[in-house]
Amino acid sequence: MLLTGDKQVRSVKVAVVQASPILFNRDATVAKTHELIGSASAQGAKLILFPEAFIPVYPRGLSFGMVVGSRTPEGRKTWKRYWDNSVDVPGPVCDAIGKAAQEADAYVAIGVMERDGDFSGGTLYCTLLYFGPDGTLLGKHRKLKPTAAERLIWGEGDGSTLTVIDTPHGKIGGLICWENYMPLARVAMYGKGVEIYLAPTADARESWQATMRHIALEGRCFVLSCNQYVTKAMYPKDLPSFAELQSQPEVMCRGGSAIISPSSEVLAGPLWDREGILYADLDLGEVVRSKLDFDVVGHYARPDVFQLTVDERPKLPVSYRKS
Repeated sequence: MLLTGDKQVRSVKVAVVQASPILFNRDATVAKTHELIGSASAQGAKLILFPEAFIPVYPRGLSFGMVVGSRTPEGRKTWKRYWDNSVDVPGPVCDAIGKAAQEADAYVAIGVMERDGDFSGGTLYCTLLYFGPDGTLLGKHRKLKPTAAERLIWGEGDGSTLTVIDTPHGKIGGLICWENYMPLARVAMYGKGVEIYLAPTADARESWQATMRHIALEGRCFVLSCNQYVTKAMYPKDLPSFAELQSQPEVMCRGGSAIISPSSEVLAGPLWDREGILYADLDLGEVVRSKLDFDVVGHYARPDVFQLTVDERPKLPVSYRKS
């Protein structure tokens, strides 16, 4: 980081990890994550992003035996296996990833399935975790609105985890997958000054690329989009609901990870049909330069006409008063 007068000229090398987890195997996926963080660090990356639900898996193609009005025993067993391999926050998995971030001297953001440890313990949240280069768990974001059949297996987050981390490399934050189609959620992030916008996803459609480029232009920020590459052959054959996958294509998620500049230039990717790591050197001065003619929550806002109120209070299902 160089100083010019009293202004900071910042740059950072970032990495977007398009990979497949070891499906339904938390511990093996954590070990793979450690290796991938080391690989990205060896190339000089100081911010490393992993996909949505990387640990233990985004369960594409599975219904967990649910239709309106009934659930199957096989679906319940598959759910239990999914839950068994999910992540306590904080907990041993966080400790392991924090250690890897510390060894890499890098910020790490990774999608996990988070077990609710505060109340019933029976709910899972699609969560993005943030780790610092000292290994500290800096924060998390729980997906506000699971999409379509995701609502059957994941709970909803609240406004208390709309996280933006202030780092020497800029303000880092983001939303998960189709939350990025929620205009007000995006504005909430822009209002926190996000400069490097993270978008871990499970969307491998070509249209997702247009969404990422739009957000870069709208927010005048760098956008890091990160997806998994997954084939049907990667699913464990002893999964109780494995038969549900027979009609699925062999390549179940093509990827499509990319890195976009504030002017909507594609700096890396999209990466299709394989695992790999994308890299880019980000000049944070471009964020400021791009806001000359458009600043969505600055000179281009009209607070006299439009205002957004964000409730960041945790929404607790049960509270107790002793007096």
